[in-house]
Amino acid sequence: MDSFAVQIRDAIRRNETVVIGCECEVEYSGRAEAFLPMGERLIIIKSDNTLLVHQPEGNAPINYMKPDAKHSVAVEDGRLYIRSQNLALKEYLDINMRKVHFVNSHALKDGQKIQIIGTEKDMSEMIYNNPSLISPDFRPLSMEEHTKYGFIDVFGYDKDNNLVIVECKRYNADLSAVTQLRRYVEKMKKLKGTANIKGMIAAPKITSNAEQMAKDWGFSFVAVEPPKYKERYKKDQKTLTHF
Repeated sequence: MDSFAVQIRDAIRRNETVVIGCECEVEYSGRAEAFLPMGERLIIIKSDNTLLVHQPEGNAPINYMKPDAKHSVAVEDGRLYIRSQNLALKEYLDINMRKVHFVNSHALKDGQKIQIIGTEKDMSEMIYNNPSLISPDFRPLSMEEHTKYGFIDVFGYDKDNNLVIVECKRYNADLSAVTQLRRYVEKMKKLKGTANIKGMIAAPKITSNAEQMAKDWGFSFVAVEPPKYKERYKKDQKTLTHF
């Protein structure tokens, strides 16, 4: 246990990410009070001092300490203890390890941010390049148009040369999407000095009350799925052999 304690303590001091496989019990006081009886767990301490306690199954930690916690490591009566505290948040977590299977640590670096694919901007681009998704007669004029009222996703014309404003939503369109579209349409009517401006919602689905509101205001809805450039699932896939 002493060698594990030294390894963990030195890794924390060097701001390394530490991964510990162990048999332990956990006591916590802070957001609530909790006790986790003895069992096999995976303990992760990150370089920002976030601490996560994972059970062998599931993706969420069973308990955790937020960044900037302070950790102390000690061996007492043949057991290894990690005691964590965050005084600012009044949180305390003690891990009592009866057996340690492994300890690994490394200095990890990652300055990247996740890039969401299939955004409303991607939808706008897809519609602009494939106007038939809206209508066979739709003629796009511009996309991501910046106005003092906000970003209008797609501008275009219908078969009667009416200006059409398309509001894209990557999830189900609700009442707020319709009111947002109405705001754009009304403002653009004043700006252009014409009443011949139509509104359209493009989304995978629309709630029933939002669809009714859209109809009441003279808007239309067309079902459009956001682009899924990385999608692997296929509806007809039934077994791993189809992967």
